[in-house]
Amino acid sequence: MSVTTTRHGATLLLTMENGAVNALSSAHIKALHEALTAALNDPDCRAIVLTGAGKFFCGGADIAEFDTGGTADDLRDLIEQLEQSPKPVIAAIHGAALGGGLELALACHHRLAHQAAKLGLPEVTLGLLPGAGGTQRLPRLIGAGPALAMMLLGKPVSAKLAQASGLIDGMTDGDVVAAALALAASAALPLRRTGDLPPSSDLTQAVADAREGLRPGLSHAPAAIIDCVEQITPDLAAGLAYEAGAFAALLVSEASGALRHAFLGERQVARIPGLPRDLPLRAIETVGVIGGGTMGTGIAIALLNAGLAVTMVELKDDALARAQNTIGKTLARDVDKGRISADEADARLARFTGATAYAALAPVDLVIEAVFEEMAVKTAVLQAAEAVVRPDAILASNTSTLDLDLIAQAVADPSRVVGLHFFSPANIMRLLEVVRGAKTAPDVLATAMALGKRLGKVSVVSGVCDGFIGNRMFEEYLRQVWFLLEEGALPQQIDAALEQWGFAMGPCRTMDLVGQDIGWAIRQRRAVEQPDRPYSRVIDRICALGRFGQKTGKGIYRYADGRTPSPDPEIENLILAYSAEIGLPRRAISDEEIVERCLLALINEGLRIVGEGIAYRPVDVDMVFLHGYGFARERGGPLFQADRIGAPDLARRIAALATGRNGWAWEPAPLIDTMAAKGAAFSTLNA
Repeated sequence: MSVTTTRHGATLLLTMENGAVNALSSAHIKALHEALTAALNDPDCRAIVLTGAGKFFCGGADIAEFDTGGTADDLRDLIEQLEQSPKPVIAAIHGAALGGGLELALACHHRLAHQAAKLGLPEVTLGLLPGAGGTQRLPRLIGAGPALAMMLLGKPVSAKLAQASGLIDGMTDGDVVAAALALAASAALPLRRTGDLPPSSDLTQAVADAREGLRPGLSHAPAAIIDCVEQITPDLAAGLAYEAGAFAALLVSEASGALRHAFLGERQVARIPGLPRDLPLRAIETVGVIGGGTMGTGIAIALLNAGLAVTMVELKDDALARAQNTIGKTLARDVDKGRISADEADARLARFTGATAYAALAPVDLVIEAVFEEMAVKTAVLQAAEAVVRPDAILASNTSTLDLDLIAQAVADPSRVVGLHFFSPANIMRLLEVVRGAKTAPDVLATAMALGKRLGKVSVVSGVCDGFIGNRMFEEYLRQVWFLLEEGALPQQIDAALEQWGFAMGPCRTMDLVGQDIGWAIRQRRAVEQPDRPYSRVIDRICALGRFGQKTGKGIYRYADGRTPSPDPEIENLILAYSAEIGLPRRAISDEEIVERCLLALINEGLRIVGEGIAYRPVDVDMVFLHGYGFARERGGPLFQADRIGAPDLARRIAALATGRNGWAWEPAPLIDTMAAKGAAFSTLNA
């Protein structure tokens, strides 16, 4: 990390350099302060240009340092020094100026940007507010309404929009640093201090409008941003002090900690322990997809959207025709919604080839089977694919629960077999579980992770076990849901309690959407494999009526319009009758108990998975649930919640549940006692 000072006549160019985005770490802020101080003390310097090295002006504060303290105060001091400079300071912005980087630019006296630059204050996406003057300076510069829109949405704006709003003074399609140096060398520049501007005329109305449009949520950041803007008066210092206090309060909130955990976790899970970062990867440009059903079609669309060529093998002509039709309709819809151009849709379609024979897979770099979830079927299609593809082609299974090692044993070279568990719809859902088999080659695993990145997925490595990370945990979550039904809760209460807590969709609605028949098949298999771990039979009674969810118009709920769930008295009566049949007196169950049991079931199984080495780290478990199961980002994930509870209290709460009905389901994960004995947080295992 460094700040390079270059003299251009009477102008000093300060170039920030700190990693890919010139992050404002504490050390980098110190270097900036020293360079700026030297420039201010230089008698031959009349003007200063501030820019960034590489592709970014500045991506903002170093999020990894937020919990260590000090960085925010140091950045505020630097920004004050910039704004009060007696020499004009010009920000030369390219790439992006985000967060603290834009707050730096706001303190400069002039701002120029390349036409491709993006400018924004995205702190709300981390459960925070701009804490280095952004809430006080931006509204003064462009008006309270536009400023609130930028801060509450958290999305960057283009240089063109920034110029139109007055956020920047000029835009160029050439060298922005050269343009800034030319401006600095021109006639004497005024010291236009943003903080000296008066409150904007739209302040009162903009605050009222923003507050009226505020939606309830788990994060307090949006309301705090509005409060800060409301504090704008001619006294800048008072507003800055209020902003600093509000930032400090948000920094220690659950939502902000969770959102920062999610932001950093998405990057952390891409790093595979023990795997060299410079490991050569296998080239993937052409992919074969076996199976033209819902999953295979979704995978094909995801691959086409990422610029890959796809050959789909579907042995039935009519099924292949349906898949091709679905792909075409999906791309056409993207054109209609303005997501892609018609030319781009045509280009994607041109990269698709449909076939009804395995021989068409001969030239592909990777094969992904997406056929029925049955071992014999999956092994047969991979054997057929292996017979025609190149020896270096990767063979991938989209299995969601089956033993990948058994699948790999069916082919001659198991080292080239990897699991690619997409979540439906595969072209939309961001999670990809990359399953490492016992014999999966390191470069195959690394290539699979690189493919996931190219597809825009959050890819998480899982070891081999029934259900991998996500489905194995979700099974224990559902086990408690079905027990709660027979003990006294009704579906709508369970769903409402968990949605209120933060799940995107309650479990009863989720399974109706996925298809109750899928869960029924798993439970039938479990009855044979794990007879000592039974489920409540109440859900099987519902399935036995042919009520499989939205697909049949009825599941736990009724779907009169095919989409909207409504409680069904028939099901409520069935649940009550089942409780009576098994001699279980129904009792009042609180929303708190529902959340407690469902959350602890996820935590306990997640910690068991980490302890067994199925997941590398607790953060891997959290990213699976954030991106695949609708766990609220503001809650951080099951194992983030485990640390909020703490290992000792977690052990006590699970032990209490183990004394109750179906206590066998609450055998604590060994890792809980291990970390409790050490007095350590589970997050220490993320290192």
